[in-house]
Amino acid sequence: MAGHEAMQSQVIGQAETTTTPDPSALQAGYLQLLHLVERLHRQLLDVIKDELERLSQTDINSVQALLLYNIGDAELTPGELRSRGHYLGSNVSYNLKQLVEKGYIRDERSNTDRRSKRVSLTEMGLEVRDSLNALFERQLTSVEQVGGVDISLITDTNKTLQRLERFWADQVRFRL
Repeated sequence: MAGHEAMQSQVIGQAETTTTPDPSALQAGYLQLLHLVERLHRQLLDVIKDELERLSQTDINSVQALLLYNIGDAELTPGELRSRGHYLGSNVSYNLKQLVEKGYIRDERSNTDRRSKRVSLTEMGLEVRDSLNALFERQLTSVEQVGGVDISLITDTNKTLQRLERFWADQVRFRL
């Protein structure tokens, strides 16, 4: 009898995990997620802006600073910046031009294809990158205690966001 009850309990447990969610709950959750993703990006830019102001780094904006951070030690083309997701704005050319003029980025024409440019950070650009890196490192010391965000939550959130990224990329790629 005990074996039968265990089997019945297992079947009930499986049924509970395979039920489809309420469509209205899924819709509400998905729309909230879309709103949060957008809002979180804006808040990240606000955090970066505050850090730049604290450092008296007022000649660049938060979008440009994040672009410098994402370039890091790499040497990339503007197209690679967009395709790798390092740049989320609509006008990468404008911001790159501004950063070159202000001395944060060097751009060099390719030796093999003179139409193609490659960008990398100057010493000034590396200093901004290092400042943002220090900011993010400081945040790591309190994100768990103050924010209530531990490694398992970060891992699960990253997995969810990566799945959404693939889903949205497929929507565009396959015109679904």
